[in-house]
Amino acid sequence: MTAAALPAAGVRRGDMAWFAWLPRGLVLGLFAFAIFGPLANMLLWAVAEVWYFPHKLPLEWGFDFWQRVFKPRGNAMLSLNNSIIIALLTVVTSLTVAVPAGYALARGNLPWRGLILVAFLVPQAFPAVAVHINIARIFYGFGLTGTFVGVVLVHTVQGLVFAVWISTAAFSAVDRQLEEAARNIGATPLRTFMTITLPLAMPGIMASAVFVFLISLDEFTGTFFVGVPDVITMPLLLFNASMEGNYQIASITALILLVPSVLFMLLIERFLKADVLAKVGS
Repeated sequence: MTAAALPAAGVRRGDMAWFAWLPRGLVLGLFAFAIFGPLANMLLWAVAEVWYFPHKLPLEWGFDFWQRVFKPRGNAMLSLNNSIIIALLTVVTSLTVAVPAGYALARGNLPWRGLILVAFLVPQAFPAVAVHINIARIFYGFGLTGTFVGVVLVHTVQGLVFAVWISTAAFSAVDRQLEEAARNIGATPLRTFMTITLPLAMPGIMASAVFVFLISLDEFTGTFFVGVPDVITMPLLLFNASMEGNYQIASITALILLVPSVLFMLLIERFLKADVLAKVGS
């Protein structure tokens, strides 16, 4: 190859490298648009005073709708408080069932263990509307519709899937030899569980609690059929604003709801470890 041909070959290799990165850049761009596009549009609506077709950007900007949301008649803070209280109660209720169930499924020689785990998936196997309509009908007979207790119970039905499965995986990831060592030096089964098993499984249990919290915080259909009109949460407020075509109020409500979700997702990243994930479903 002559000296004059070397630069041309280098240019061709550079062109080929650029063409090789082009599909990757397009795919990454599409992912970024799919993730951040709706968020950007929501942020624009949150500060838009006047915006209508065919204009690509708002004609007037401001925070007048923020004031409407946070007024006492806006019900935003009341709905947010309801959502957080219900989510916390759902976490407590779910873990009350999931911790002993997860330990039994991980450590006990239970017959039909796989079938029991699958049974917790049954509510997810059917359309949510159909499930919640029938739950609401049953709850009506017990006087639970329109109550916090009824809403917490219907949220727990959804949250138990993650709570039980992740708790089972967390207990399965605990080294049995550590438990056996504690028993060999005289620890009782309860002391072994409280000092060895439970602390080692706690990161996975915390992760399941975070998942349950997020599910409850965003739950709409169960709250709609069981809680309305006496129990109003942020997803219901968001739905009402969207159905009325008030996209500013809907966007502001979604942003408020997004804050605790992001904070708890950061907690998931901290507590949920690879060895726990590897045990899910095993």
